[in-house]
Amino acid sequence: MRLSADELHARGVRLGNQGRMAAARRALHDAAERASSPEQRARITGTLAYILTRTGHPDEAERICREALGAGGERRRLAPDTAAVLQGQLGALAVERGDFEEALAWLDQAIHAERDPLRLGNMLTNRSVALMRLGRLSEARVDLDAAAARFSDADHEHDRALTVHNAGYVALLEGDLVTALEKMAEARPIAASSPVNAAICDLDRAQVLRDAGQVFEAEDTLAEVARSFGAARMPQSRAEAEFHLARSLLTHDRNRAATVAAAAARRFRALGSAAWAARAEGVRLRALRELGAAAGRRAPTAAQIERAAVDLERAGFPDEAASLRLTDGIARARAGEPTGPAPRLRARDPLPVRLLVHEARAVRAAARGRLGDARRHAAAGLESLSQWQATFGALEVASSVAMHGSGLIFEGIDAAVASRRPEVMFEWSERARHFAHQVMPLRPPPDPRHAADLAQLRLLREEIDEADWARDRRVAEIRERVRNRQWGTAADSRAVPRVALDELTAALDDETALVTYLYSRGRLTCLVVPHDRPPSAFPIAWPEVRRLLPGLRADLDVAAAVRAGPMAGVVAAALEARLRKLSRLLVERALDAAGDPRRVLLTAPGVLAGLPWTMLPAMRGRAATLARSASRWVQSRGRCVPARSAGFAVGPAVARGMEEAERAAFAWELEHGGLGAFGAPRVLHGDQARVDAVAALAEDVDVLHMVAHGRHSTATPMLSGVSLADGTLFGYDIDRIARPPATVVLSACELGRSSVRWGAEALGMAHAWLHAGSACVVAAPVVVTDDVAAELLSSFHGGLATGFGPSEALALASQETGLVAPFLSHGSGF
Repeated sequence: MRLSADELHARGVRLGNQGRMAAARRALHDAAERASSPEQRARITGTLAYILTRTGHPDEAERICREALGAGGERRRLAPDTAAVLQGQLGALAVERGDFEEALAWLDQAIHAERDPLRLGNMLTNRSVALMRLGRLSEARVDLDAAAARFSDADHEHDRALTVHNAGYVALLEGDLVTALEKMAEARPIAASSPVNAAICDLDRAQVLRDAGQVFEAEDTLAEVARSFGAARMPQSRAEAEFHLARSLLTHDRNRAATVAAAAARRFRALGSAAWAARAEGVRLRALRELGAAAGRRAPTAAQIERAAVDLERAGFPDEAASLRLTDGIARARAGEPTGPAPRLRARDPLPVRLLVHEARAVRAAARGRLGDARRHAAAGLESLSQWQATFGALEVASSVAMHGSGLIFEGIDAAVASRRPEVMFEWSERARHFAHQVMPLRPPPDPRHAADLAQLRLLREEIDEADWARDRRVAEIRERVRNRQWGTAADSRAVPRVALDELTAALDDETALVTYLYSRGRLTCLVVPHDRPPSAFPIAWPEVRRLLPGLRADLDVAAAVRAGPMAGVVAAALEARLRKLSRLLVERALDAAGDPRRVLLTAPGVLAGLPWTMLPAMRGRAATLARSASRWVQSRGRCVPARSAGFAVGPAVARGMEEAERAAFAWELEHGGLGAFGAPRVLHGDQARVDAVAALAEDVDVLHMVAHGRHSTATPMLSGVSLADGTLFGYDIDRIARPPATVVLSACELGRSSVRWGAEALGMAHAWLHAGSACVVAAPVVVTDDVAAELLSSFHGGLATGFGPSEALALASQETGLVAPFLSHGSGF
């Protein structure tokens, strides 16, 4: 049966909503041919223009709309609501190509005349996008609220969900990442109703992840989104995904950022999207300017930079123009070239621009030898960032957003080291270390949904092979829900205060010294602060250290695996030679300058993450603790002593696991006279050692010792965990523990290991316990054999039970057993 024009029009709309653009276009062409009146043809034309725009034909879309609206005097014969359809479509086209002022002119006319709630909702949504791009966020939110009401009136739940998603995008532009993610997650089940709609949602969600410092996940998402739009033959949307991918790559891979941005710019120019092309060109030039002469790229000229900045301003992107000029000014100041007038800080500037202004001022001051001014400008920028950072309580995001301040931290450290003043170097060591750890989380209320999702993750962890775990869609969906709730955790307003050098010195004793390392752009400096000697600082041969680090983990793993036979001696000798070299380069001079201290408080940057400090020859026999910052140590020192109670959990398939736990428990019984005032140490094993039971035990003891196989997840560190009877206890589970124990012992392979982010911060199971409130975590960054763990850690508990702190108990256990192992106290081990 031959379909009518109205039926074909309805089919085209339905196919378009499903993302089947080619089929939608054919149906709408047929509908237009069968239209019996200008009114009917104009309405079909409006829908066809949308499909043409999405499939890369914006010029044709604009032409047919203008013809339908005004050709042959027809405009006078169109009803106001019909004309509004075409005006609304011309407004949407202007939004697509980045002409936002023109878009507002068309959409204002259309909205004034439109009465149909569904079409009015779409127009309000499009106008909200234009308002967002122009920075008029409160007006955009008003339009989105109105659009949501219209879609509810029309009973279009899918379109209403899209307005909720867009409200999340407004929150993103306002810097409220938690609300942005919550809104987008709320909308996704309905809004992502087709592969194309899912890609549209993921495009915006990836921008939230990028701003939250989760750039690798964001980039994986953006690459997949670009492929989805390419498969759907939507070149404009594909180019937009590539543009956002290039923006993310600017943070860590400028060479690839320049390449991806250039490809996006070419696509935009082919589509006639001049504003989008200007944005992509701006990203390309920023990447090239930051690269300088590296990677064989030619640096852009001043004329190119200024032309591109002017294009961005004309297109309505003054902030991106400012970022481009500031990036150029920073590069010129570093190269000793003239930079023009000092950049001004405006109240309306968004946070990324404000940070660049502060960085530009710091670089200019340093280039003129004004080191105090350089530090002052860098500190002012970090203060702006920390005020935003303090709104996050979740460890995952609070540590990752530090990437936005990496340039400022490096400028401050460079100026501090150049000053040669110990108190200034200590201040900037603390700024770098303390930056990601200043936030104290508020404990989230119990949430049955959260517990159920983590239980489901445990089942999937056992079901899915290791190679497929990170890529499994079910895992990704559940992990997204868990993270959304975690990110919504509020931060405590009581940030940990930074201490000054004299306060730290007063907290040290005659047998304790601080050894801290400052890293910036390929340079490593050591600062030593004893209690009774003047502080001293000296450079570390970082190129030599860097050459030794990559093979260290492999040497440690092989040495743990090969403990007998003809190769054991060869392997042990190779490891010992590497450790001796690292000891000489990193700690021997420092310990000599400190007066051979018995206790060593360490703080270190991410480039040294995973180093087994206690295995370095010069460190053996000393009590060492790797603190998140000296300020944190000052605040929580002594919390682990005296420990009055201990609990143990033994996971499945750990050779000598029960022996380790029982011997350690016996040390507590022996010291405290049988049951003692706090009862006998509890040992959970077999089916008793379930996640909820271990979490309950953690709330009742001073020391929790878990003897279980562990696994570090590099891609998602908060999904690292220990294997218990009913599955994995994840990093995310730890925030469900209301009163974490003062000391946690992780007798599990790899769980002291961290994922380094931005050369400054690390994230892993040990950090998750510390963030939750534990004072000290004893863990190893590499594989430890069950035999070594059983011997060393059961002896370690003898020291704990007699009143020693974790670091000193660990050093005593190593001396008593003769075992040199990578176990290390993290946090405040003494």
